Amino acid sequence: MREDRQRLDKWLWFARFAKTRTLAAKLVTSGFVRVNGQRIDNAAKALAVGDVVTLALARTTLVVKVEALGLRRGPAPEARQLYADLTEGEGTLVSGDNKS
Repeated sequence: MREDRQRLDKWLWFARFAKTRTLAAKLVTSGFVRVNGQRIDNAAKALAVGDVVTLALARTTLVVKVEALGLRRGPAPEARQLYADLTEGEGTLVSGDNKS
């Protein structure tokens, strides 16, 4: 794989969206992950900086933009630098609309 790309399951594991790489692969193959709006069923899908990843998790849906490719599965603060959470702004708008 090219240096500017990384396997989707590996990135999800490095970014701490899954406890193990096997669970990250199962998330992808089960259809719970989209990249740039397209459903992905191949854990080896090449991911690049700038891609938008949507994760349908048990109690929430997360939308994140890939900011960096991981080199290792490090501590949470290090993992947090791999992505920008795009759902933060949307949640504020929704809760503000419900109050009126």
